[in-house]
Amino acid sequence: MKFNFNKILAAFGNTRAMKHTQIDNDIEDIINSIDEEAFAVSEHNVFFAKISELGGYYYIITIIVGAFKIKTMKGAKLNVEGENFNLILNSDINEFESNHYNVSNRYITRIDFQIEEADIPKFDKKGIKTLKLSTKKQDISFTTL
Repeated sequence: MKFNFNKILAAFGNTRAMKHTQIDNDIEDIINSIDEEAFAVSEHNVFFAKISELGGYYYIITIIVGAFKIKTMKGAKLNVEGENFNLILNSDINEFESNHYNVSNRYITRIDFQIEEADIPKFDKKGIKTLKLSTKKQDISFTTL
């Protein structure tokens, strides 16, 4: 019987001993393709966001990297609280789930939120006090950087 320390270390969560899977490679590609800097942070997560337009409709594309793990068919809400405003944005689709990233033992979750063109100027780091992501049974508060 062949004895392999790397398999034992990987079983106990040693990230250096884990093999890259195809999903890990895909997730690394996603992380590397994030050309935006982090928008906000929570205790265990980093929130990336950018605004995109497709066919006259506007979206906030968000990527959450960290301990946040979800699989839902009920969608999500993003509460954006600013100086003189409060926006509640609904997710573009109701069904989404987090992908596990073995190398760092973290999750990556992409959620797109619909936003009206008139509300786009409000989605600016300087004017936002807090962001609150609400899904299924989880609420996470982020503070902007």
